[in-house]
Amino acid sequence: MSTPPRLRHWCEVCGLEQVMTPAEAFAAGWDAPPNMGAFGVVSPRTCGSCTIERTVWFRLVVDRVDPAALSEDDHAVLARIAAEPESMLVAGEGDE
Repeated sequence: MSTPPRLRHWCEVCGLEQVMTPAEAFAAGWDAPPNMGAFGVVSPRTCGSCTIERTVWFRLVVDRVDPAALSEDDHAVLARIAAEPESMLVAGEGDE
């Protein structure tokens, strides 16, 4: 039986980063793939304490902000999402 991967989960609202398995993240209330959403697809990336109203997804879908009007930080979030799951990998994990 293989050990579930530990991934770097990050909250785009408060900036919190935690390394845990997807199951641990889901149990802690994180909105993060693969249990919430899908890798590489724009959706909220939040910890269990933050809400989605300040996410890039919310601005694009609910507030209907033109992508050209997004901030540099927002574009960094989109790039990080586009690079998943590689952008979530933890150095040294799974190298046994």
